[in-house]
Amino acid sequence: MRGFLFESLETILLALAVFLVLQASVQNFRVDGISMDPTLANGQYLLVNKLVYEPVPFQSVAAADGQTSHGPQSWIYPFHAPQQGNVIVFHEPTDPTRDFVKRVIGIPGDTVEIRFGIVIVNGTILPEPYLINRDTSNLAPVEVPQGFYFVLGDNRPVSYDSRELGPISQESIIGKAWFSYWPLSNLHILSSGLALFR
Repeated sequence: MRGFLFESLETILLALAVFLVLQASVQNFRVDGISMDPTLANGQYLLVNKLVYEPVPFQSVAAADGQTSHGPQSWIYPFHAPQQGNVIVFHEPTDPTRDFVKRVIGIPGDTVEIRFGIVIVNGTILPEPYLINRDTSNLAPVEVPQGFYFVLGDNRPVSYDSRELGPISQESIIGKAWFSYWPLSNLHILSSGLALFR
């Protein structure tokens, strides 16, 4: 009897540990709207990897005249930071209760501009094979600050993105849209969709 109770407790603790790890690392997300057509459809369900972009904040320390001073806050990524072409889920900056899904176009230090719907990053036209509905919008060059990312929807004419919101902060990013699981006809792992992938 004691052995049975011990094994039951062990099983319950293991199941609880697995549940907590999954809760901390993966979140489901329902696409609401058509701003990511044709990559993601309205009502499509995704799994979001919350750990892959999880940063560890630190402050650089510099010594001057025997005094210790703290520099600006930076980030260390145990896995990797968001990369150009990644599809991410983030909290809307002006309303954190709303979550958006968009594609990373510019990373910290990049300069992004748009000329008649053509995206130019650091002076080079960005190849975007995932686009079907390109618009004719223009955007003056924007330098992406450290700790921020420039994002756009794949369905440009109807997307509310960094053209209006500005760059998205690292703190607002929930994770990487990783796997589409519903409807079953859209079952697949999401890729960057860029010919030139960093």
